[in-house]
Amino acid sequence: MLAKYLPALRDVDGSDSHAGLDPNCTRDWKTAANDTAFKTAQNDERDRVYFDPAVAQGKADGIDTLGQFMYYDAIVMHGPGTDSVSFGGIRKRALQKAKPPSQGGNETTYLNAFLDARVWAMKQEEAHSDTSRVDTAQRVFLRNGNPRPQHPLDWKVYGDPFHIS
Repeated sequence: MLAKYLPALRDVDGSDSHAGLDPNCTRDWKTAANDTAFKTAQNDERDRVYFDPAVAQGKADGIDTLGQFMYYDAIVMHGPGTDSVSFGGIRKRALQKAKPPSQGGNETTYLNAFLDARVWAMKQEEAHSDTSRVDTAQRVFLRNGNPRPQHPLDWKVYGDPFHIS
C-alpha cells in the first residue's frame, strides 16, 4: 500500500515538499499503521537504527541504563551519523571533555559532558533549540544520582510536567 509513495519520498527527501504525497499518503499511512507486519517492521527498524546501537555503545562505554537512554534519545533526535550534530559527533565532543567509565572515567562526569555536547548540538539547529528535554528531564535524573531510574519519576519536557508513580 505504501510502496507507491517511495519515488515521491525519494524526490522530496530533505525538503518540506509534499509533492507526490498528497492527498492520500497520510490516510494510507494511518491504515498501514494498524497492520501487524507494518508495526513489526517499524519496531525492527527502530531497534536496528537507533535502540540497538545506542545500547551497544552505552554498554561499550560502561554507562548504565540512564546513560543508555540518553544515548538513545540523542541518536533518535540527531541521527546515528558522525558529523558534529549527529550522535557520533556529540559523543566525540563529550570524549574531548571527559572519559567514560570504560576508560576509567566517572559516569556522572562523562554523562554531564555528553549532555553539554548534546545541548551544543541542539542549539545549532532551530528545530531542536529547545533544550528542556535535556535540562529538565535527563539532567534532573542524572543530578538525582539514579543511574537506573526507579519510580517515582518527576520531570518536565517542553514545559509540561510528567510523573510516574
